[in-house]
Amino acid sequence: MWALINNDNSIAEIIRFPRNITINDVQHSRRIFTAWSWAELNAIGIYQVIDNGQKGNDKFEYTSQPTYTFNADDNNVTTSYTITEKVLDDVNEVWSQEEIDAGQAPDGTSANDPKLDIEGNQIVTKGLKTLAKEQAKKTAHTLIKRFGWLVQRVTMDSNATIPSAVTTYCAAIRTDCGDICTAIDNASDMTAFKALYADTLDSDGNVTQVNRINRWTSDSTVQEYIR
Repeated sequence: MWALINNDNSIAEIIRFPRNITINDVQHSRRIFTAWSWAELNAIGIYQVIDNGQKGNDKFEYTSQPTYTFNADDNNVTTSYTITEKVLDDVNEVWSQEEIDAGQAPDGTSANDPKLDIEGNQIVTKGLKTLAKEQAKKTAHTLIKRFGWLVQRVTMDSNATIPSAVTTYCAAIRTDCGDICTAIDNASDMTAFKALYADTLDSDGNVTQVNRINRWTSDSTVQEYIR
């Protein structure tokens, strides 16, 4: 990317793709962005944009749109971002005064009144904990349903049985799911929640224990029954 800088060192424009451009009543072809040196571009007020700002982890944080800063000494423009943590717990949505003033709320609504769906139920925005527990339950269901054909077989054939290895494995998966959900509930803050996704490493950087969120009982004992 490039930035067009005004004479007062303010940023006039961020240019994401080469294009024809007019500067000080002189029209330049888009080819200048690739053919000219930085010294030549700087001479007409065009500088390199270096995207070196730290961004948040999308799993846990929101990252704002970039803020651009011109560095006259370095002849470039750098970026910075505002990082905001996502909410861990569910949020009951309420009407803000700004929404009421904008006419977005039903008549008679006061600030902090609950937002309701068309059936009159409280609108809830799920927090990271709820989303993580839902994912754990989906994973457990996916792991267990691979043996559903055995249940069907028992239904159709009274002499058939479900192998003990399978029942033991499925019980272990249900225990894993419960343990993961408990660990999620017990995370008191974002640091503790993030730790649930962190593998344990040795001094060489090798994984010695998979993180709690992704640590499930091995299916090595039931491979032959997976469908």
